[in-house]
Amino acid sequence: MIDEFAKDNLHRRLRRDREALLWKLDGLSEYDARRPLTVTGTNLLGLVKHVATVEARYFGEVFDRPSPEELRRWQDHDGSDLWATEDETRDQIIGFYRRTWEHSDATITELPLDAPGHVPWWPEPGPNTNLFAVMVHVVGEANRHAGHADILREGLDGRTGVRPEHEREIDEAARAAYWAKVEQAARSAAPIKG
Repeated sequence: MIDEFAKDNLHRRLRRDREALLWKLDGLSEYDARRPLTVTGTNLLGLVKHVATVEARYFGEVFDRPSPEELRRWQDHDGSDLWATEDETRDQIIGFYRRTWEHSDATITELPLDAPGHVPWWPEPGPNTNLFAVMVHVVGEANRHAGHADILREGLDGRTGVRPEHEREIDEAARAAYWAKVEQAARSAAPIKG
């Protein structure tokens, strides 16, 4: 009974984070969806591509259920899953992510939480694992990157939130007042010298 509760709860959280990550692309131009927004090149469409690749590997290769999507060998990882080339369309990457969901969901549905898996890129003593540990790991990855996407999107146009139905119209005056309050607290705690 507890296994099904844990599995359902983790799966529901993964689905929530998937949707949140895709929602961060809504209404953006091609440039804004793809452009590097940090000094390390982090970008919104690249986050989607990366999380899709993570899911495809963890719920595919790890359980000897290879993804139907063509993936580079994990040994050849070169960071190309972190950004979209000019030849890759947004629809292709989103389609890849959605098809990966279907494959991942089938793995999650068909296997018990204690199903054995092997993660060859995890160092000893951790490569031999199970579905529960992989679900926890992938939910953490999806949540982490959905958080990155939330911050990046806020920086682009001020939109925030996890789901569109909870989004409120931006009150610029209230945001400015809140920002000033936080800034004042920071300055008071650590006075600027000079």
